[in-house]
Amino acid sequence: MEHSPGFLKVVNEARPRVKEITIEEARRRLAANPRAVLMDVREDVEWQNGRATEAVHLGKGVFERDIEGLFPDPNAELIMYCGGGYRSVLTCDVAQRMGYRNVSSLIGGYKALVAAAWPMAKRG
Repeated sequence: MEHSPGFLKVVNEARPRVKEITIEEARRRLAANPRAVLMDVREDVEWQNGRATEAVHLGKGVFERDIEGLFPDPNAELIMYCGGGYRSVLTCDVAQRMGYRNVSSLIGGYKALVAAAWPMAKRG
């Protein structure tokens, strides 16, 4: 997907403030911490078309509104992914500004999960 210059500017400004992790690191973290959450921040239609099996869904459009209700602990380990690793940088940045201390963005997002043969599910 070709991203607009303004979008890339915002992502690149946020990127230095956000921890980005690889697929391998995400696997290790999820295995080591049974309370760690793999969070899909894509839009509803993307989620419905396919997702990581253990993922929870909180779309970027309602992220700020709903995250505290779903995950009230600011120390919760949250590993976020989107389609390609751009929107998840933005949601991690916002989460940190809201007080979350243990958030990471998955490098490559959903595309990287698929390429790594991560277990996938489809809704319904």
